Amino acid sequence: MGCNSSKGVSETSSTTGSVKRTKCGTHLKKPEDLVHWPEFPKGCKSLVSKHLTKEIWEKYHDKSDACGVSFKTCVFSGCQNVDSGIGCYAGSADSYVTFSDFFDRIVQEYHTHGPTDKHVSNMDASSLQCPPFSAEEAALIKSTRIRVGRNLAEFPLGPGITNEQRDSIMASVLAACNGFEGELAGKFYSLDSLTPEEQK
Repeated sequence: MGCNSSKGVSETSSTTGSVKRTKCGTHLKKPEDLVHWPEFPKGCKSLVSKHLTKEIWEKYHDKSDACGVSFKTCVFSGCQNVDSGIGCYAGSADSYVTFSDFFDRIVQEYHTHGPTDKHVSNMDASSLQCPPFSAEEAALIKSTRIRVGRNLAEFPLGPGITNEQRDSIMASVLAACNGFEGELAGKFYSLDSLTPEEQK
């Protein structure tokens, strides 16, 4: 079963032996298009193509994490974009737990951080070993960008977040930023409210 390729649509499924497969590529439009175990084109080097084994697919393909983000959503990007380097995104912090047999392999290979390794966190800025910028270098800095969305535990990550949740994150971050004092004080600029002059 597949689409009519004469109409400019790629074949969407195949059968290898008795195993049905969904062909990967840009013809996929939504995670639900991954009906069968994804089949990546020859030469695909993404980590998702390497670690999305038949066993992993069968274990997780119909599961969702605690935030309701499906496994198919987590792997969809790499199935649609077969030139990806990694090709998967956790839908929430819980994706790493619920889909651990898959994500542990990805994290191990990409970050060389195993499932039993411990992350060491040190928030003491005085421990940083970085010399101050020269006056010339410091003059080049106009702004600093800080990504905080992945640090808010009560929200899903990018693939699983709704617009309403994005607005809630913005409100939480804005409230936190407005409480900064001293050298941390500044102005919060929302991307959707920047003027052309502020965007420069």
